[in-house]
Amino acid sequence: MSAVLSDAELQQALQKLPGWKKNGNAIERNFQFANFVQAMDFVNQIAEAAEAVNHHPDIHISYNKVTMALVSHDSGGVTQRDIRMAGKINELAPTAAST
Repeated sequence: MSAVLSDAELQQALQKLPGWKKNGNAIERNFQFANFVQAMDFVNQIAEAAEAVNHHPDIHISYNKVTMALVSHDSGGVTQRDIRMAGKINELAPTAAST
């Protein structure tokens, strides 16, 4: 189990993660794509990356909109593991996709 980040640590980490914000005990980011197929292509890329590190975001898909939320459920909050996964998601995200 990983240590939950303090509010100060989380705010510092979020400054380096464009588009991510705190929402409850998680961090989340919204994306919008031109169409459903592009949204699903992105989600599938994230699924492969998440499976590779065994850390899976909560994903909500509504046609061309995708919301990713990260929390370490076993720790009860955001950990460095979530920050690393958010960074990977940002690497895979097209720059025009953020909302």
